[in-house]
Amino acid sequence: MRKDITIPQVQDVGIAIVKEENEIGQEEWKVYVINLKDSNLKNVLISSKGYGSFNDDSRKTSSFTFFIDELPAKSYRFLELIIEEVLPLTNEYLVSFYLDDLLYDKKYIFLPESIIDENLIQIPLIDKPGVLIK
Repeated sequence: MRKDITIPQVQDVGIAIVKEENEIGQEEWKVYVINLKDSNLKNVLISSKGYGSFNDDSRKTSSFTFFIDELPAKSYRFLELIIEEVLPLTNEYLVSFYLDDLLYDKKYIFLPESIIDENLIQIPLIDKPGVLIK
């Protein structure tokens, strides 16, 4: 029965969208998965997509899937570059992984216009400004 199923809660794993300067001095936004746990994550599967409306026109981005065999404790991994044109959309990341032989999953949703300079914090481990959901 459903009431007998325990769904483990994800803690200390996040998605960060970080503002960085590229090699030619231009600002760009990069997406990272962050493991703040003291344990390694195994078989990390991440899917991303963007959707919403812009100027009264419905928009949808391509969906991408990333696989990381193992994400060590207290580490992060670059996923993708996110272009300015999709920042006004809802950007969604679904993260699934194994920890201690249990499957965990969580959906991280960056709402439209939430990836802005006013919302930047110093991202742990990466030590750069960005927006973090954990």
